[in-house]
Amino acid sequence: MSQPTRSLPQSLLRALPGFLLPLAAACGALFAPAAQAQEEEKVLNVYNWSDYIAEDTLKLFEKETGIKVRYDNFDNNEIVHAKLVAGKTGYDVVVPSSYWAKLQADGGLLRKIDKSLIPNYKNLDPEVQTQLARLDPGNEYMVNWLWGFTTVGINVDKVKAALGSTPMPENTWDLVFKPEYISKLKSCGVSFLDSATEVVPAALHYLGKPAYSKSVSDYAGVPALLKAIRPYVTLFSSSGYINDMANGSICLALGWSGDINIARQRAIDGKTGQKIEALIPKTGGIIFMDTMVIPMDAPHPGNAHKFINFILRPEIHAGLTNKVFYANPNKEARKFVKPEVASNPTVFLSDTDMKRMAAPDAINNDVRRQMTRMYTSFKTGI
Repeated sequence: MSQPTRSLPQSLLRALPGFLLPLAAACGALFAPAAQAQEEEKVLNVYNWSDYIAEDTLKLFEKETGIKVRYDNFDNNEIVHAKLVAGKTGYDVVVPSSYWAKLQADGGLLRKIDKSLIPNYKNLDPEVQTQLARLDPGNEYMVNWLWGFTTVGINVDKVKAALGSTPMPENTWDLVFKPEYISKLKSCGVSFLDSATEVVPAALHYLGKPAYSKSVSDYAGVPALLKAIRPYVTLFSSSGYINDMANGSICLALGWSGDINIARQRAIDGKTGQKIEALIPKTGGIIFMDTMVIPMDAPHPGNAHKFINFILRPEIHAGLTNKVFYANPNKEARKFVKPEVASNPTVFLSDTDMKRMAAPDAINNDVRRQMTRMYTSFKTGI
């Protein structure tokens, strides 16, 4: 036989709220230290390109926040992507190029940016944001670090001496992609970026095709073009070529605009006598935007947002540009950029030059694999 249900007296029910509320408050106080213990440790792990930050950036961040930064470098997007795919990198902020970050966001490898945690987000140039939104709709995953373009860099005097009576070509890209020019420059050293997704798009652009074409037929002419110039490439490098240009070890580079300008500045500071120039091809270079992203498994996402907000402070962002000669996307930072850097047409492009540039675009895994095969064949000479 079931027992009758017993109900609490109405007087006790009325008294319960007054009893439970103080009890809840006491419990909250009891467990508050445990909640605080779950706060992030004062550590931030950053993975960024080499030669891509000012000397004092990390020191200032650490001093201001008390967060210790562990800072590692890479020199191509392929390495970054492989690590993110493998997972458990331990990194909180990574700086891939936008078209690679697109792959990573689509693959569920990135955490959405919480803009409410980044008050300085308002400083970003709307035009740059619009460009970035082509790959990152709603600007949900990427925050631009700096941007520049892939182009040709030369040691002016050595190139002229090696060409002899042959005049400089009207199309700057001929220097690296036309045998009659590059063959004469092998003697003073020729360097190519060590990355499939830099070399192949440049070759496509030279052939008059979209730099990040998704059409298989557009790639048909790339292998023959690269094979014809392979005997004259003396170095594959995505970071060391900076010093090689500065000290005169190479005279021609398929490289990045800012890196070439870093080499120029190092030659000036070191009084090496080397006259280095980043060229702006009349047919345009290839724009890239390097972005701050937060891996999905980042151990310190809160600290990552603090770092991004710190970088977007105008004087901090300007400090990056002053050091590495890449344009920043911060509309409030221009007044903090040194006049000689702000007026450099290979750092902040004119509207005319910008219109000639090939914009970054998404590449899928099939296209990426095709680029990798072509580049590997080119580099190995097979």
